[in-house]
Amino acid sequence: MPRNDPVMPPGQRDFGAALLDPDLPLPEGIVGPHGKNAQKRFAVYRNNVTVSLIDALAGIFPAIQRLVGDNFFREMARTYLVMDPPQSPVIFEYGGGFAAFLERFEPLSRYPYLPDVARLERAWLDAFHAGDADPLAPDSLAAIPPEHLADTTFTAHPSTRIVQSSFAAVSIFSASREDRTLDGIQPGDAEDGLITRPFDAVTVRQLPPGAADFFTALIAGATLGQAAGTTVARHPEFDLPSAISAMLEAGVFSACSFGQANLEQTA
Repeated sequence: MPRNDPVMPPGQRDFGAALLDPDLPLPEGIVGPHGKNAQKRFAVYRNNVTVSLIDALAGIFPAIQRLVGDNFFREMARTYLVMDPPQSPVIFEYGGGFAAFLERFEPLSRYPYLPDVARLERAWLDAFHAGDADPLAPDSLAAIPPEHLADTTFTAHPSTRIVQSSFAAVSIFSASREDRTLDGIQPGDAEDGLITRPFDAVTVRQLPPGAADFFTALIAGATLGQAAGTTVARHPEFDLPSAISAMLEAGVFSACSFGQANLEQTA
């Protein structure tokens, strides 16, 4: 129900906008049986649509809902619906702008970690619905001649997502999803998260310093040598062997290549 789609006729835009904003008047041309006033009927329809979208947001962002409370979340979601209405009929695609909305939502300004928690939740859902691919097998790297290892490039698994945060977003996300308290978590501690789904289950891992930069560079097309070099320059403590081991275990990539050779999962 886009509000400003130039292809959509004005009447449809007005109808879609009025569905999500109770302050807008009844759209022109909406009448009940025998030409009767349809205000009440439209209000019921609007309420059903609104409740369905709020329920969808609650399902996509359960950690945020738990952190702010059910009632607050639902009232906040009503505001979000008006500001960012659905652009696709596919319901799980809704909420792509929710993290950015939280950054601007003044009542939550005291909790600056919430947008990154929302980004993790969105990444979790996107990873869940991503395409299937076999993860890169450890022996694929072992098959590369040592002199070509630094020139190796990688193809990211369709489910791979990385969220870098200035806050303890991964710890807060995990505690909230597992219905645990936030005791012992320091919200101001920076954490980076890796989201993958190499097989059936989505996993969220906290990455050690430098690993997010390393994986991001590889995903962008850098060679193993280039990614390692830039990461070590930024993070002298970066542990390259551990990062390579972790990326194979987590299923971050589905293929690698050097020169004209392409090595996929061989297990």
